[in-house]
Amino acid sequence: MRCPKCGCEESKVVDSRPSESNDAIRRRRECTKCGFRFTTYERCEEIPLVVVKRDGHREPFDRQKLMRGLVTATVKRDVPMSELTSLIDSIESELRDGGFTEVSSSDLGGMVLKRLVSIDKVAYVRFASVYRDFKDVDEFSEELRSLND
Repeated sequence: MRCPKCGCEESKVVDSRPSESNDAIRRRRECTKCGFRFTTYERCEEIPLVVVKRDGHREPFDRQKLMRGLVTATVKRDVPMSELTSLIDSIESELRDGGFTEVSSSDLGGMVLKRLVSIDKVAYVRFASVYRDFKDVDEFSEELRSLND
């Protein structure tokens, strides 16, 4: 790590602790040449997740886009935002922990539905109606029947 004061490339770590947000390691360093103290942050480099859409094009995983879909599905329902955030966190963790760099939009929708059914069944049906793209009332009715099984 180069000293911001003198440019020397040698420094020693004086103190190390987690950052306030717990997403990095905060290190206090001291230049071995001039004695100047400075702070660095060490973060894990995350490989971006990519969503493969039905038509084959790829786009970056967007938490906000997924949240908008969930908020739309839960409008006028008593579902706290913290629960939706937690749902998205668990999906993102499952993908990253599994080492996935790409996920199909259908698999992503399935992951959402699997979690949403235990939170709110009306929101589940709303989300499923967009995600599964029902062609007629019979498909919609079949989905409702599957909820009661």
